[in-house]
Amino acid sequence: MHKFLARYIIPMLLVLLATTSCGTQRTTGRLLYDPQEVAQLSDKLGVELSNLNKDDDRNMPLYAEVSLWLGVPYRPAGLSRKGLDCSGFTHIIYQKVYNRKLPRSTGDLAKMKMHDVSRGNLQTGDLVFFSTSKNHSRINHVGIYLKDGNFIHASTSRGVIVSHLDEGYYNRTWKRGGRVK
Repeated sequence: MHKFLARYIIPMLLVLLATTSCGTQRTTGRLLYDPQEVAQLSDKLGVELSNLNKDDDRNMPLYAEVSLWLGVPYRPAGLSRKGLDCSGFTHIIYQKVYNRKLPRSTGDLAKMKMHDVSRGNLQTGDLVFFSTSKNHSRINHVGIYLKDGNFIHASTSRGVIVSHLDEGYYNRTWKRGGRVK
């Protein structure tokens, strides 16, 4: 029962709080979200979140939604909790969190008109692109930037996970960042 609560009920409550105004207090210098809920979400994502940080507050719907997808297995062309690929994950998250319909394939996402963003200027919600194939000029992997170098994506070997841009593999295969207009 405890695992059920931790895996399903608590994340659903976080999403509910993140998408309703009742869960926030928009007063300067005051707690924006319940500290325990923010701490649980922070632990789950492995990303330091603060209930006093206005940027974290603004991005709480993204953090809450992506946390619900952690561990979903990789499945080429998949678009459900039974399995999905990196572009499918990005497509679903952008639609749910930002109400934006993005292209379904990584190649089309990479060609989409957006602001180029350097690694040092990435903001929460930016897209991060990689070339993980032998053809190093072709972008074939995409993730969503969270904060502090962390991004979330659907890994072919581990499913939906949070990784860091400084990890050797992602550092080597990095191509660019993009901010959807």
